[in-house]
Amino acid sequence: MKIKSIKANIHQIFARVPLLEHPLRRRIVFCEVETDEGHKGHGLTGGAFLPHAIVTALNKEFLPVVKDMDPRDTEAIHEKVWWKMNQRSMTGVISSALSCVDIACWDIHGKATARTVAQLLGGARDWAPTYCTFGFPEYDRDQLRQAAKDRLAEGHLRLKMVVGVDKGGWKEDAKRVRLVRETIGPDVELMMDANYKFSPVEAKLLCREIEDCNLTWFEEPLYANDARAMADLRRSTRIPLAAGQNEGHRWRLRELIDRQAVDIIQPNCCYNGGYTETQKVAHMAQMYNLPIANGGGWPLHNMHSMAGLMNGWRVEFHLDMQNVGEQVFVDPPRPENNIVKIPAAPGLGLTPRADFLKDSVLKEPD
Repeated sequence: MKIKSIKANIHQIFARVPLLEHPLRRRIVFCEVETDEGHKGHGLTGGAFLPHAIVTALNKEFLPVVKDMDPRDTEAIHEKVWWKMNQRSMTGVISSALSCVDIACWDIHGKATARTVAQLLGGARDWAPTYCTFGFPEYDRDQLRQAAKDRLAEGHLRLKMVVGVDKGGWKEDAKRVRLVRETIGPDVELMMDANYKFSPVEAKLLCREIEDCNLTWFEEPLYANDARAMADLRRSTRIPLAAGQNEGHRWRLRELIDRQAVDIIQPNCCYNGGYTETQKVAHMAQMYNLPIANGGGWPLHNMHSMAGLMNGWRVEFHLDMQNVGEQVFVDPPRPENNIVKIPAAPGLGLTPRADFLKDSVLKEPD
């Protein structure tokens, strides 16, 4: 079995989010890898940053490097991409493009052997626990309260909200976090995510203000995932810290672990180089008794990591990315009773909607 073609496009998708009048514009890079035997696999990465560069890399640069390689030989593929394309720093465009190819290769491997990707990763479980990212910064306080109530009514018992971008600063974030905690009660898990937006001082002030809110974790609190500063923050708060969703390789994730900067490490297969890299990070984390959890969205791909690996934990069903997945794929799995079941179909277990993908292609820079 040999890789014969790689085809990638940017797709512009409008995601509907509860309580917001207008849909959120989202972009993805969707990639198809095909072999000489007719096997096809699909991969995906987010399109928020340099998607045209990612597509160019996939369509023009990656194929000459990996053509005629066996898609099941993911270590060989990673090694060749490393030395031929970016031996100095596997981040950004290269790691995002490699994520697409790697995910597609695991999809092909699963289809060829009648096993799910979760089984290929180790088969720890055929399900994973879920949480719902619902607390959008676009919500005012009343909408935030209503959104929390609505998610509880749907049965969600683990909720995450965004902080770090409100014009009122960390003080307004503290009020919003407390509002949600009062709305959902003491028994529902609550997480917050700053997406790199706080300085160390602001993060400490916010943590001090809401430590009694019993948060499950504080995700990516500091600029650039500064491992030294995060380790200092972790020593100063009882709130567990999580990070790593957009890091492009295992060495950056190792730094977070080595510096004792996190309680939960968050490799995301759609950004870090795919399942091959995620598996390495998960095994490293096992040696430190750390769980891995999905941050950065794209649950339909990351659920395989969380189910297949021994220390896999929570899958993030980010409402807008969940909506994107339901537009891109035919009847994808959804959270039920706060878990997601891995589809029995081999590989990723996902069937792309060909007509939708054709109609949503974004061809020119916008």
